[in-house]
Amino acid sequence: MNNPRQRIKLHIPLCLIWASATGFAFIGLGSFGILDNNEGLYADISREMLVSRDWRIWIIPHLNGLPYMEKPPLLYWLTALSFVIFGVSEWSSRLVPALSSLACVAMLLQFGRLVGRPRAGRLAALMFVSSVGVIAMSRLLMFDMLLTALLTAALMYAYRHLHDGKTKWLRLAYACLALASLTKGSVALVLFALVVLGFILLNRRLREWRTWFEPNAMLIFFAIAAPWYVIAGLIDPAYSWLYFYNEHILRFLGRREPRDYYSGPWWYYLPRMLAYLFPWSALLSGIYFSERQPLRTRHPSLQRFLWLAWLLPLLFFSMSSAKANYYLIVAVPFAAFHLAAVIENRGFLRGIGGAIPGLLIAGCAAGLYIRVATGAENMRPEVAILGLAIPAFALVMLAGLALLALGSAYCAWRNPRVGILAYLVVPAWLTAGLMATMLGIEPLVSTRALAAHIQKTLADREIYLYRDFEAVSSLGLYLNKSLVVVDSHSNDLFWGNRLHANNIIISADQFNAQLSGKPVAIVVTDRQLKSFRENIFFQHFKTQTRIGEVSVFVN
Repeated sequence: MNNPRQRIKLHIPLCLIWASATGFAFIGLGSFGILDNNEGLYADISREMLVSRDWRIWIIPHLNGLPYMEKPPLLYWLTALSFVIFGVSEWSSRLVPALSSLACVAMLLQFGRLVGRPRAGRLAALMFVSSVGVIAMSRLLMFDMLLTALLTAALMYAYRHLHDGKTKWLRLAYACLALASLTKGSVALVLFALVVLGFILLNRRLREWRTWFEPNAMLIFFAIAAPWYVIAGLIDPAYSWLYFYNEHILRFLGRREPRDYYSGPWWYYLPRMLAYLFPWSALLSGIYFSERQPLRTRHPSLQRFLWLAWLLPLLFFSMSSAKANYYLIVAVPFAAFHLAAVIENRGFLRGIGGAIPGLLIAGCAAGLYIRVATGAENMRPEVAILGLAIPAFALVMLAGLALLALGSAYCAWRNPRVGILAYLVVPAWLTAGLMATMLGIEPLVSTRALAAHIQKTLADREIYLYRDFEAVSSLGLYLNKSLVVVDSHSNDLFWGNRLHANNIIISADQFNAQLSGKPVAIVVTDRQLKSFRENIFFQHFKTQTRIGEVSVFVN
């Protein structure tokens, strides 16, 4: 006799998916300041597009008044559009990545219906939008979530073309691919080609290669992608070498100039893949304890496509000499669908299989709790989060995580109608902790407070930066102007300064000559204080105000 529990199907309401997606993507989106380094760079580039009266800056993006040719402009254009509609703010800066994550949710739901696995599609959409990596990337102005949405759409349409041969799907795939190339360049083309070619070879369909060069599809691709590349090359002759060779080929080989990235071993992304999908990656631990339930599908080659769609990007980025924690987010949608399909095959881990992941998460949280408790003295005591020192806050978060994981495990074991959906409380807890953390450490990672101080007390002075532009990259956005950098050590301003005459980057001697009788203020990060005090112009400055890890000197 069959276990009656096995006849209860896990129901995942669409309202739950969209309510969760909206909450994880939007709640607290503008609660903390624009982060320095990458987020500050990209928001300020979009701001400069708006304030500039030169149409060429919409083609060749400018950062702090200098050409910035590392990335294509689609993200900047969309963010500038967000600024036009909603004004310049923290949440409008992050609107594009948040909407991109919702687009991925819609595509996973659609893909599930397409391949005859709607329940797997619903679970995949829920797991995707509530995974730690996506929650973080949906709340930061970065290229990767927009790239993820467009590349996912391109591959899904390509799969439909592979399945039924209709050219309309190929044309849609190429349109999305063209937009993906305008988001982050040639990497979109490489990943798309690897997955499609790998699928064709595995299914012995190489004779169909001509269909991928259908004239109208190719025309759509080049009509969308080519104009910007051509016009940018005409505006700045150095663009072609910098963009294609230095930013793509040399970066992959680890020889790009300047070196503003890091490397890692071949297995660098393996643990990070599990982290991106946490807490849902823990469900892998329950598969062994669940009985397989074979399901029919209209797409027998689906498993091959899913393997290729997330494994080949993993291999590609693992081979690259330039590593970054966020690169592999493009693989998460199909990895989530693959995991959801496996879990559906296992009856959604009913019974003890659904409890094992919670026990694993609780065990890991308990281990980290012990480690933090025994090493608390090494953490920064001066930073408070919700009125708690960092060690105390970390202990509260880990204790809460362990308790919630245990409660979810019990619910998944005893209540098959809820099942593994009980684990939604885990990412909700982590999201709340992330928001609280960002608010607590904001003075260390954003110049919002610094900009408010400058606007209130130093509005009559010209503001300079000393050496570290990236460390205070959000300041230009908040002050709504480009800032002169003294003795620049900036990697992001390197080529713009080297190839174009300007008055944005000045030497220490030039700065010293400008100080006579001129009221100025200069922003200096803690790591540059020693060098700043050793300069000849330090004697001109009388007062110092410290905010976070930055000091403002006034003459």
